[in-house]
Amino acid sequence: MAQEIERKFLVKGAYKSLATSNVRISQGYLSSVAVRTVRVRISDNTGFLTIKGIGNASGTTRYEWEREIPLQEAKELLLLCEKGVIEKTRFLIPEASGLTFEVDEFYGENQGLVVAEIELPSEAYSFEKPDWLGEEVTGDTKYYNACLMSHPFEKWGD
Repeated sequence: MAQEIERKFLVKGAYKSLATSNVRISQGYLSSVAVRTVRVRISDNTGFLTIKGIGNASGTTRYEWEREIPLQEAKELLLLCEKGVIEKTRFLIPEASGLTFEVDEFYGENQGLVVAEIELPSEAYSFEKPDWLGEEVTGDTKYYNACLMSHPFEKWGD
């Protein structure tokens, strides 16, 4: 079974100058229920279909299945998605041990939110936390993209 092991952090400092590349992402959800999400994503000009399961107790590990799909099919599937498309730019920042931080800067109703994720080879894997990383939010479901779609960042003060 494919497992995704990742930790998630808010971003508190400058990071863009460290990025080796960035990509514009649009994504929607065909299903956003707690036990599984089915995501359609367009990353620049490439389409993807992803299924994620519920996370473990720490929120660090969960099932993930992802496949590239034709761009036109991804565009068509986005039209079938639940209300609320996520728009963001992802910045890729190398980490000292060879891993990569993915820093997402959100737009639209999630404007102002910047979150960094790092995929790990194991839950116990240790890595150096750069100065620009802020509070860890691993396992806090309000930071999941599927939740941001229905409960956007701009409405959190309500």
